[in-house]
Amino acid sequence: MSGATLNAGTGVKPWRLGARTRKAVLVLHIASVGSWLGIDVVMAVLTFTALGTDDQSTKVLCFRVLELVTVWPMTVSGLMCLVTGVLLAMGSKYGLTKYWWVVVKLVLNLLLSTLVLMSLRPGVAEIADRAEANDLDIPLGDMIYPPIVSPTLLMFAVVLSVFKPWGLLRKKKR
Repeated sequence: MSGATLNAGTGVKPWRLGARTRKAVLVLHIASVGSWLGIDVVMAVLTFTALGTDDQSTKVLCFRVLELVTVWPMTVSGLMCLVTGVLLAMGSKYGLTKYWWVVVKLVLNLLLSTLVLMSLRPGVAEIADRAEANDLDIPLGDMIYPPIVSPTLLMFAVVLSVFKPWGLLRKKKR
């Protein structure tokens, strides 16, 4: 049995990614997390620049660019991260719901991806529309949270990937 063990009682080998395929998917997974973090950094720079400047044209520019570089690129990165993460989990010994750290990473990805579409997208669109109309009395209080919360949770997921804490979700029966 070349490295794969038989499922208990069924006599069927579990599906696994081949070494080259796993490495390719892992590279895509890491790149998607890196791009997501990069987009978060750009969002932070634009948000805090708009908050910190008195120059109206700089504020308008920051708000317009914020709409272009955040929601859809972040959505694509989040979905790529989700798909590659599920592939890596399903095609490895870790499984999708076998270990706590994998489940936590899955929940974090689903939560952040949902927040991008349900919360960030409408907020960024409203800010860009108001900037377009030169209505610069924009409450930016809520906009400071995404570039703080998202990178923090993404880095937590990276730490989970490296240290793999907490063990099995269910203890094996003897």
